[in-house]
Amino acid sequence: MALNFHQLHIFHTVAEKGSFSAAAQALHMTQPAVTMQIQSLEEYFGTKLLLRSTKRIEPTEAGKMLIPYAKMSIKLMRETEETMANYTQMLEGRLQLGASLTIGEYVLPRLLGPFGQQYPHIHVVLKVMNTAEIVEQILQNQLSFGLVEAPVEHPDMVLEPVMEDELKLIVPTDHPLANKEIIGLEHVMGYPFVLRERGSGTRQVMEDGLSKLSVRPEAIRTVMELGSTGAVKSAVEAGLGITMLSPSSVKHEVALGLLKVIDIKDASFKRKFYSIHSKSAILPLSAVTFLSFLRSQKLHA
Repeated sequence: MALNFHQLHIFHTVAEKGSFSAAAQALHMTQPAVTMQIQSLEEYFGTKLLLRSTKRIEPTEAGKMLIPYAKMSIKLMRETEETMANYTQMLEGRLQLGASLTIGEYVLPRLLGPFGQQYPHIHVVLKVMNTAEIVEQILQNQLSFGLVEAPVEHPDMVLEPVMEDELKLIVPTDHPLANKEIIGLEHVMGYPFVLRERGSGTRQVMEDGLSKLSVRPEAIRTVMELGSTGAVKSAVEAGLGITMLSPSSVKHEVALGLLKVIDIKDASFKRKFYSIHSKSAILPLSAVTFLSFLRSQKLHA
């Protein structure tokens, strides 16, 4: 019998989850199959790796020594797949992922076309939902991974930056500022703003960027707070105020001549988009390829 990566992955998952049943669920395996693989690994090394009690599975001294090596093997396998994804063209299968609102409605649609041309045999199924729902569906093994607009702190999740986005000033084309390509912040603050609701990722990025310039949120002349990017865009088009949004979300309106994107001088409102997946899961090569494709894209090109 030879040592194999699959057994190390199963061992690491059992040690991390603390039970065979939880590991089996995370790995999409039956509990007897997980037990059999652990027994085979223990036979290979000639020693017990896990202590089985009524409450929780605990690693033996030998098991504790093996855990970091198992973890390194998983990391190496992921890095190997990420590297080889750049050279793999004939992938096929169904790729199911979740994405939060801005990514799912405004970023991914224009990228799925080029991805589909490059990998025509991968069938992408995209669900647009909030971050909490994405996490829940990943934990229930209903999604391979998700794309979110803010960091997620969860003990069972792996979080990795995928793309960088930046908010910019958005004004209607008949606005007094619309003839500017770049403008100082001091010339903007006197105008009424239409903003996303407090607690939204977009609003938080804007306020964080302003705080770095010693501008308090209360200094913004906010005339309206709305619960969606689409509603904010409609209000700005109607002349009710100006706003801060990702240029990715207004490409259509800019092309139609309804809105204008303006840079604010010496100000940065950058944010990252992240991928999340279960720690106990090895992403399928199709998912690794998709994420590698996203990392190569420029959102505002």
